[in-house]
Amino acid sequence: MKLLRYGSPGNKMPGLLDDTGTIRSLANEIEDLAGEALHPDSLARLTKLDTSKLPAVEGQRLGPCITGTGKIVCIGLNYKDHAAESGSVVPPEPTIFMKATSAISGPNDDVVIPRGSEKTDYEVELAFVIGQHAKYVTEADALDYVAGYCVMNDLSERAFQKEHSGQWVKGKSCDTFAPLGPWLVTKDEIPDPQNLSLWLEVDGQRRQDSSTKHMMFPVAFIVSYLSRFMSLHPGDIISTGTPPGVGMGMDPPGYLQPGQIVRLGVEGLGEQEHQVVAE
Repeated sequence: MKLLRYGSPGNKMPGLLDDTGTIRSLANEIEDLAGEALHPDSLARLTKLDTSKLPAVEGQRLGPCITGTGKIVCIGLNYKDHAAESGSVVPPEPTIFMKATSAISGPNDDVVIPRGSEKTDYEVELAFVIGQHAKYVTEADALDYVAGYCVMNDLSERAFQKEHSGQWVKGKSCDTFAPLGPWLVTKDEIPDPQNLSLWLEVDGQRRQDSSTKHMMFPVAFIVSYLSRFMSLHPGDIISTGTPPGVGMGMDPPGYLQPGQIVRLGVEGLGEQEHQVVAE
């Protein structure tokens, strides 16, 4: 299934994309795409619905594909060649940082360059959403705790992130810095999350073009690893890192500017498109 949320900010409803590309409302089936609605049992019930009998929805904005997220956990430097372009040492274990949930935005919403920014950057990433409580999970069982996969742009302000003392979080958490969606694709439709192409373009120029097969730490390992240090709850988002080609690694640097159009996608998970605007 391709699960989504549609409607204006503050008034979004749950839905799905059917096999004909039509958005269908799930408002009579679940309250929202959050919490227990992401549990495997709930998702299994939704798969049994006759989607042709669900109300069709037209002309609606797509919002973030889930809600009720308790935390966004990101994995840094998970592609060896991205670590090299950023001048970082390849880590022996995953580099973990958090991103504020207030950064979440829709898949086609504007990306807002924050005040004082000169180095706003893009990062196409495969993200996944937790479907049930996970703690001390084995790698062999890890994917049982994943509800599905989606596209995330882990936008970053490099000066805030790297040139001011402290943690990365302040360069990762500006408003609109976590566009999510367009939909959450349930894991049954993604048999191998480690074999998906992912790409990003700025004004039609291909900047990032890679595959999740190049990750150093795969999804199953990440779930197991994180669950050693924190409980993972339904709706938590884990973003798995970006491949090379970010603006910071270009010569000269290719940071985002107002008026530019950013397009990105992950194989089987849909595409995002954003206009870059100044705050």
